[in-house]
Amino acid sequence: MKLLCKEITLAAHPTLFLFILFGALVLVPSYPYSMVFFFGCLGPYFTCTYARETNDLWYTALLPVTKAQVAVGKLTLTAAAQLSQLALTLPWALLRHALGAANNPVGLDPTAAWFGFGLMAYAAFDLVFFPVWFGSGFRTGRAFLLALPPLLAVMGAAELSFRLPGLSFLDSSAPADLLRQLPVTAFGALLFVAALALTRQLSVRRFRRVDL
Repeated sequence: MKLLCKEITLAAHPTLFLFILFGALVLVPSYPYSMVFFFGCLGPYFTCTYARETNDLWYTALLPVTKAQVAVGKLTLTAAAQLSQLALTLPWALLRHALGAANNPVGLDPTAAWFGFGLMAYAAFDLVFFPVWFGSGFRTGRAFLLALPPLLAVMGAAELSFRLPGLSFLDSSAPADLLRQLPVTAFGALLFVAALALTRQLSVRRFRRVDL
């Protein structure tokens, strides 16, 4: 908890907190709402770039903590930011439904399935980005470029899924269809938790080999 407080107050880039609020984009008509997931991954990338420029990893390693705790601190900050983004998107999604907004013509509406795809997108990005980044401690550009394809793949799947035969219910806000979407949400949650555990294991292992 102390390391998380340190990450929030000293290490987090301001855009991380700004992008958490970008769930309000679901109120924008004719906008690909999966872009919210992109911003949820862009914030951690900027934070890690900021850590490189400020020698944050070196500074944190000088504290009475282990290298494993240094890595876990960054991952905890990222997971908290990404989950907060989805949680803060929910009120906007409910408001959109209450206003009777028309279906988004360019992609998936913020349904229960959409939130599941968001968790999958975060899982795909984090699982690639952080082990690569912690393998060097400073090559954020390379880590981001490697993590971008799986992120874009999940975003594309989210926008195209409901267009497939028999899956149109993924884009519906009807109560019965929302219940049918819950397995997608549950799968996203399970994948996020499993990917976070694996990301932690790989990141700690690789960061221990880095000579700061």
